[in-house]
Amino acid sequence: LSAGCIAAGGTLGILIPPSIMLVVMGPVMGVPVTSLFAAAFLPGFLLAGLYTAYTLIRCQIKPSLGPALPQHLRPTSTAWVLKEIVLGIIPVTSLIAATLGSILAGLATATEGAAAGAAGAMILTFSYRRLTWKGVKKAMLRTLGISSMILLLVASSNFFGSVFSRLGSAKWITELLLGANLDPNVMIFAIILVIFILGWPLEWVPIVLIFIPILLPLIRDMGYDLIWFSILVAVTLQTAWLSPPVALSAYFLKGVVPEWDLKDIYIGMIQFMGLQCVGVVLLVFFPPIVTWLPAVLR
Repeated sequence: LSAGCIAAGGTLGILIPPSIMLVVMGPVMGVPVTSLFAAAFLPGFLLAGLYTAYTLIRCQIKPSLGPALPQHLRPTSTAWVLKEIVLGIIPVTSLIAATLGSILAGLATATEGAAAGAAGAMILTFSYRRLTWKGVKKAMLRTLGISSMILLLVASSNFFGSVFSRLGSAKWITELLLGANLDPNVMIFAIILVIFILGWPLEWVPIVLIFIPILLPLIRDMGYDLIWFSILVAVTLQTAWLSPPVALSAYFLKGVVPEWDLKDIYIGMIQFMGLQCVGVVLLVFFPPIVTWLPAVLR
């Protein structure tokens, strides 16, 4: 159960803002990144709520799954708890609120919000007395490396997409699938299934930058909301990360906690993969879960 909680909670990072995947997906889908950020909030909280409810119910039924903290690890006073909140939670929460809040409120673009977040992180690092030139240099080099990688992939995918469209392949696929006269729900579940299977061996980058543009004409012709579809893709890829036989999250967790058996990690993750599937079905049949907040903030 612990392995499942950690792995499932970790995969929320690709969905809940500031998600790099959503930043990349915005230009690919032709929708504002700020709208994707807003759309991801409710699905993210929905999934987190499902995880929490499931864990609490399991621990209530079988208390040995979630035993109480030993006496020596429990808080000794209210002052100690308040100190931990002030020093450990409020600064990070304020940083996230300043970054995402400014974006969602329309006060800053995604780039400006990222700059505000970087400045806030520098201030926090300085206040914790951990700001060093070596750390700044390392952060700048990593930022340069990640940004260069993403820009190169975006440029390559645009080149691939242009050639693919010029050859008429995207139009042929769209006409072929539309000619099948499938029910819209059957069509969307078929697309989700393909993305889910691709998510086993592949990272999200090639799927978002190469495969999704191929489907984009079909999605537009069928009248699906692009913001809704983008979040559906993100949640589907998140589900793929938790599902055997590959389950990338299992290997990440195994690398962090080598003493945990991979079989036990898989068993823990499968439970939460079921919750993910419930979340996907809810998003398909109740699109306002995704589209409501962007419409309110628009």
